[in-house]
Amino acid sequence: MIFEGFSVGPMDNNCYIIGCEETREAAVVDPGAEGGRILKRLESLNLKCGYIILTHGHVDHIGALQQVQQSTGALVLIHTGDAAMLTNPKYNLSAYTGSDIKLKEADRLLNDGDTVDVGKVKLKVIHTPGHTPGGITIVAGDNLITGDTLFAGSVGRSDFHGGDHNQLIASIKDKLLGFPENTGVYPGHGPSSTIGEEAKHNPFLNGTW
Repeated sequence: MIFEGFSVGPMDNNCYIIGCEETREAAVVDPGAEGGRILKRLESLNLKCGYIILTHGHVDHIGALQQVQQSTGALVLIHTGDAAMLTNPKYNLSAYTGSDIKLKEADRLLNDGDTVDVGKVKLKVIHTPGHTPGGITIVAGDNLITGDTLFAGSVGRSDFHGGDHNQLIASIKDKLLGFPENTGVYPGHGPSSTIGEEAKHNPFLNGTW
């Protein structure tokens, strides 16, 4: 499996590329900005993007979606709970940034337990609401792409439309902390971590906050 993450845009959103070494098929997760850079990286890796998967629908995670989709023909996937964010600038928060992003509806709506086949790489969807109603975590091998649910040393905000802090903490504790301690945590912003590190030292999860 090819697994690569890099920061894009003024909000330092982490965009991820997941590829199959055999078929050269790929998925782009959260193309938040700098679409040209994302496309160039796909080209340099000799990968063809078949899917754009969104951990949730906020502006900093969808800002370059249209450019990447138009250039690759990839299918856009988002959880059912965040589907309306693609077409509603208020829900995706772009209305408050002066950009008013209004995209077409997703090609496929995801639900908890769904899988996405990227060549011979199988990605699993875990519904982890709280930051948004349709927030998801993507299981890619021994890695978790957690979007804005779980960060290194912190958790996502819950004061936006549809957010719920108690639900967010429950999503993390009930659905993510059960993974092995060495499972990688790759969030929507900031550095990576592991499940073991967050279970032990994240103040929002161990009662020290």
